Formats: sequence, structure tokens, C-alpha cells
Amino acid sequence: MTRATLSSVLSTLRHDVPASLVVFLIAVPLSLGIAMASGAPLAAGLIAAVVGGIVAGALGGSVVQVSGPAAGLSLVVADLVQTYGWRATCMITLLAGVVQLLLGVFRTARAALAVSPAVVHGMLAGVGVVIALSQLHIVLGGSPQRSALANLIQLPEQLAEMHGHTVAVGVLTIAVLGLWTRLPRQVRAVPAPLAALLAAALTAWAFGWDVTRVDLSNSLTEWAFPVLPQGDWHRVVAAVMLVALLAGVESLLCSVAVDSMHDGRRADLDQELAGQGVANMVAGALGGLPVAGVIVRSTANVQAGGRSRWSAVLHGVWVLVFALGFGWTIKLIPMEALAALLVFIGVQMVNLGHVRKVHGHGEVPVYVVTMAAVVVLGLAEGVLAGLALAALLALRRLTWVTVKAKEESDGRWHATISGSLTFLGVPRLTQELRAIPAGAAVDLDLNIDFMDNAAFEAIHSWRLDHERLGGTVDIDEIHDEWYSMAASGARMFPAKTPPRAPDRWWLPWAHRRRRPVRHSPPSPGLSAGAPARAECQLTVGAREFHRHTAPLVRPIFSELARKQQPTHLFITCADSRIIPSLITASGPGDLFTVRNIGNLVPRRDAEPHDDSVVAAIEYATQVLGVHTITVCGHSGCGAMAGLLSGGVKAGSMPGLRRWLRHGYQSLARFIETSEGLDKSALDQLCRVNVQQQLENLRTYRKVDEQVRAGQLELVGLYFDIGSARVHMLPSPTLSVKA
Repeated sequence: MTRATLSSVLSTLRHDVPASLVVFLIAVPLSLGIAMASGAPLAAGLIAAVVGGIVAGALGGSVVQVSGPAAGLSLVVADLVQTYGWRATCMITLLAGVVQLLLGVFRTARAALAVSPAVVHGMLAGVGVVIALSQLHIVLGGSPQRSALANLIQLPEQLAEMHGHTVAVGVLTIAVLGLWTRLPRQVRAVPAPLAALLAAALTAWAFGWDVTRVDLSNSLTEWAFPVLPQGDWHRVVAAVMLVALLAGVESLLCSVAVDSMHDGRRADLDQELAGQGVANMVAGALGGLPVAGVIVRSTANVQAGGRSRWSAVLHGVWVLVFALGFGWTIKLIPMEALAALLVFIGVQMVNLGHVRKVHGHGEVPVYVVTMAAVVVLGLAEGVLAGLALAALLALRRLTWVTVKAKEESDGRWHATISGSLTFLGVPRLTQELRAIPAGAAVDLDLNIDFMDNAAFEAIHSWRLDHERLGGTVDIDEIHDEWYSMAASGARMFPAKTPPRAPDRWWLPWAHRRRRPVRHSPPSPGLSAGAPARAECQLTVGAREFHRHTAPLVRPIFSELARKQQPTHLFITCADSRIIPSLITASGPGDLFTVRNIGNLVPRRDAEPHDDSVVAAIEYATQVLGVHTITVCGHSGCGAMAGLLSGGVKAGSMPGLRRWLRHGYQSLARFIETSEGLDKSALDQLCRVNVQQQLENLRTYRKVDEQVRAGQLELVGLYFDIGSARVHMLPSPTLSVKA
């Protein structure tokens, strides 16, 4: 056995096996509940979990995504079962897998991501409402109706006739699910769905409650080959495409979301879609529910430490072993407990976090319409309604233009035109521009992504008239060349964005990095010996700030001038390549920043003594009241390289040598946990150093007290400079005493 193979086996035993057990404990109750909501045999949920884990886990393109029966498909499956029967539904699942396999082979997976997330989230929310309403009737001792509206109408009558024992089991299940996250971490090692079902089953057995038990008469051993659906073939084809597309889109969106949770290899979406197709072919042939990537199990896999596809595969093996060897234990679970679990899951599918995300992009109407249409009309109709509204809003944005013109303190006018300029926006455009006084000096900024000929003629005509009356119009340098091309009649290509003549023009400073320096005499504020290059870049940059940026941010800074209220203390390296506000998308006043060599936090009472970082920590936590302290390291850190090479030679840089002593704990921790020095040793030390500095923060009593009280959070970030990617690192959980 080679060293690489041995390392892979040890990593699997250490990380993937425990993670697979956690996912297995979550998958069993969820699979049973989704099968129940789908109107399918309960064994079909376990078959889908086995196939999703083993087949999709082995063949898919994501290394940590976990596949299985998805709640988002339960409405479709339930409708298919009622229309065509269970065996025909299995054939539809098999054919949907063939479609997914072909789409993956022809590399069309990226096209599925063109679906608006607001439609997907709205669809899942609508499915959650429908599931919750239908299963609530079972919890109350009745039977669900055929539609969500009927379930809602019948709910008052059902509440009046609810049965004691069934309601007690449901309430107990929901109570355990709701309170489980508040229990100590050691207790929460048992997944909440499993704990809730165990509590309900044991309580019902101990008190002899009259409840309905799970029926496994359709067991894993009773199998019949799927049959072709009977009826209008147009509807059958539509059903196959609906299952294939919904399962495929949900899997691909899950893959993209999971990619942001781990540092491993990114998902191959085409391979993932093909793997899902093979899994659905096998699931349909064996009598299982449709398979898709599911975010709950995938998130649990990442959080439990899963690093390779072995965790997903092994979870499927554990489900198979359980179903064959211990399936009889499922008969002890009350049906009302499974229904209560589905009610809880359905409510959670209406995710307020998703609402906040789509609100930031103005897509709440798409979310609401999709959800309402799914509840009232059905899943397919709801998705089509959401897609139609999303398309209409996109067309509306293409015709939206914003024109702002105001007079500056120096008498010049500053006009900004933003959006997509089409003939529909010409009336408003000309109205705003002609409001600028004749003869005024105007700075015109064109922040646009499209301009048709009518809009260009309107701007050009106004500019000529304004200059003929004695005024001036200066267009910003980024768009000036593009404007000149249009004015001369040069052909403009379909992508109407300005040409990227000077490097990365989309950042205000990036296009200056390789621009030739035009030396100029020093400004009065600089001494005669000051470098001309520095004067050129910094003073020109200041003038650019005054002209373009200052008018936009002046209201923010006017408020900040009265009081600073940062939410984060950000401790990072002095390396010039780290720009805290850029890599965290933070605005003015959000970060209280401390920078030093190696992003080090000296431990309390450490030698050599340092008050600089300590003072910043005390001021941020006790005066400014920040909620988070973030330590951000980066790849290729020179300070960590110095530690690895044995430190700085005595006498060469004594200050740096003394300062690096604060990194000795990081070096010792790296030596204890590493498997040897290789090419990645430096970056490993950089990551370890961030975690060590987080523990150093806990040596300060006030910080430790606030963390324990839940008033302060410690966060570790690692910035990979070459890939421009920020990674989240685990935070310490125990107090570290100095």
C-alpha cells in the first residue's frame, strides 16, 4: 500500500466514517417522512436513501453532497401516484433519470442555474406549506384532503374533533424538535429528527397510547418491475420532464451551495447531473422515490467533518444495513410522529433567510407569487407562474434608467445616468438633463450596461445643445472612448458595455497599476524631495475620490462623523495585498481594523509585552461594543515563513525577531498536528496560526466572559490570495487560560 493510499484510508476512517453515521441517523427518519408525504410505500424512501448515497455519491460530481429523497418533490410524486399508480410512478422516475443522464452527457448543467433562486425558494416554501397543512390533519387524528385549500378549510372542523393520544404524540414530537437545538452540544450529537421519533415511540409504548403504527407491508423484499403509465402520452412526457428538471435543478443548486461550505474540490455540475440521472434510473427500477441532492443532509455531512464522497456512500450502506437487519424497529414509530416531523419540516421550508436574500435583489414578488401559486394551483403551475413573473421583472429592469443631477459646492454640476438606456427611458432622460442650467460645467458619468440608438441620440443632442449655449460636458475617462466611438458612427457590438481599454477598469484603482507614470512637480504640501510617483498616484487618486466617490458617500460619512458604530473588530496582517473592506464586502464604519505582521494576538501577560493589540481589543469590546472579532490570515504569509525557517537572525531585524515570538504557539501547534513538511506546509501554518490567535483572544478575561455569555463571536478567516477566495475556519469552543 502506497503512502498516498494509506493517508486516504486514514482520512476516511478519521473523518468520513463518523460523518456518514451522523448523516445516516438524519436520513432514516427524513426518508420515512418524505415517503409518507409522497403517498408512496415507506420502504421507497429508504430505497431512495440507499441509492442516493451509494450510486449518486459514487458517480456524482460533488465530493460532499448527499443525495436522497427530497421534500421538494413530494407533491409531484403524490400527484403521480394518485394519477398513474405507484409502479407507473417508478417508471416515470426511471425515465426522468435517463433525461438527466443525457443532459449531463451533453454538458447542459450550467443552463439549469439560469432559473431564478427566488422561484426555487418560493417553490420549496409552497411545498412546505402544502406538506404542513396536509400532515397536520394526521397529527389531529384525521385524514388529509386532496388540495391545500381543502385542508385549510377543513382545519377548524378537524381541530374540534381532534383525538387526545394522537395529538399528544404530535405535540411531543414537535416540542422535542423545537427544543433540541437549545440543549448542550453533547446531547445534540444525536440528530433532532431521530431523538423526536424515539421520544414519541417510547412515550406511546410506555403509556399504552392508542396510535397508528408504521406499516412496512411493502418491504424491501417485495419488488415488482415498473410499468409504463397508461393515459395521454403528452402528460406522461410532461411528468417525466418535470421530475427530471425539478430534481436536477434542486441537486445543482445544492451543489453550488455546498461548495461554499468546504475547502475541497469544486463540484463538476455536469458529472453531478449525470450521476443523479443514473441514481434515478436505479431508484425507479428498484421501487424508490426520485433522488436529488438535499441541503439538510449535505450540510450535516460538512459540519460533521465529511471530506470525500465516501461519507455519502457509507451513509447509504448504513441505511441498507439498517433496513435489512433492523427494519422491524420502524414498526414501533407512530404515524402521527412522522406526520408531526413533516409539519415541522414543512414550516422550516418557509425560510425567512431566503426572503431576506431575494428582498435585497427586489425579487420578493417572484417568491410570493411562486409560493402562493404552488399552494393554490399546484407545483408545475406555481413554477411556471414564478418563471413568467421573473422574466417580466427582468424585462422591466432592462428598461429602467436612473438620472441624478445636482450642483456641487464649486458650482459644477454632476450628472449620473445609471441602468439600461432604451427608447422607453428617453422622455425621463431628456427631462432630467434639460433641467441643468444653460452654460453650466457638467461632469457626466455613464454607469450603464446597454444603450440603444434612440438613447444615445438623446444624450448626444443634449450635449451639443448644452455646449453651443456656452456650457461644458466632461464625460468620465472610462466611458469617453466608448462615447466617441458611438458618436463617430462606429459599429457597437451587442454587449454595449464600455471597452476594457485600461486593464481592470471596473475597480477605480485597478487601471492605474500598469499605467505609465506621468511625473509632475511636487504639490505645495509635499517636500521637494518627495517621490514624484507617490505624488502622482496619491494626489490624482484623491482628486478622483473628490470628483466621483465623495458625493456618493458624503451622507454616510456625515453620519459617521458624529459617532462610529462598528460591528466587527478585524485583526489581519499588514500585507499590502489584503484589503479588509473588499474581501468582506464591508462598508465605511463597519470594521474596526488592526493590522500587524502575521495577524498576531499576543497572549495575556506574554513577553515581549505589547499594548497595541490589547488596547484595540479593550476599546472595541468595552467601548465600541463590537459583536464579532475576526482574525484573518492569508496564504504565503512572510511572518509564518520566517517562523518555519527558524525565525529572523539575531541583529538583522531585532524588532521583527521579538515580535515573532508571539507566533511560537502557532508553530508548536502546527508541529503537533502536521504530518510533515511539504509544499503546503506554509499555508497549513497560516491556517493554524489563525486558530491559535482566536484561542489567544480567549486568554483575555473580558473577551472570554463575553464569548461565554453569547455577546461576542470569534471568527477565523483565511484569504487565499492567488484564487481571491475567503475561507471560514473553525472557531475555538473552550476558554484558554494564560
